[in-house]
Amino acid sequence: MVSSNLKKQFEKAVAAAVKPLGRLGVTPNQVTVLGLAVALFSAWLYADWDGNRLYLVYGAMTILISGFLDAIDGVLARGTGRASRFGGFLDSVADRYSDAMILSGITVGGLCSLPAGLLALTGSLMVSYTRSRAEAEGVEMAGVGFFERAERMIFLAACSFAAYRWPRALDYGVMALAALAHVTVAQRALHFKKRVEKN
Repeated sequence: MVSSNLKKQFEKAVAAAVKPLGRLGVTPNQVTVLGLAVALFSAWLYADWDGNRLYLVYGAMTILISGFLDAIDGVLARGTGRASRFGGFLDSVADRYSDAMILSGITVGGLCSLPAGLLALTGSLMVSYTRSRAEAEGVEMAGVGFFERAERMIFLAACSFAAYRWPRALDYGVMALAALAHVTVAQRALHFKKRVEKN
């Protein structure tokens, strides 16, 4: 969950700290699955909050923990020579499930309206799809658009912390996320169009 624009700096900062995990026998795929499990727990916290605002704080914290785990699995893979095509595939699939579960949990918990939740979920998945589809055509999409996965998850966590004082913060936050995610899809579509028309 590291923005493309900051990925290299982040990897340098955590590379040394992550290497001991490899020596302990922890694999990148295990970290990926753990991150997915934490995202599932986060989704449950939102879905089951039932007026307990501390659950929203815990939800925000678990979003950030899941995101951190998602960020270091790739660093661990490259640092230990365990990078693989399957690992990259698993990481991408786990990210999509994490996004879907967290937004579904927020929606099921009544923390946002159903239309906003569905639009946010659709937009989040389409941001990722436009990247994978464009890169399958040979057009690089890293860093294109201002609401990538890192920004979306950090934004949701911030709205969740704010919701401890004002529960409607998540409702408005999910509406904003939905709008900005679809704007990002449009940005990527235009970027793709410009690139392919040059060739």
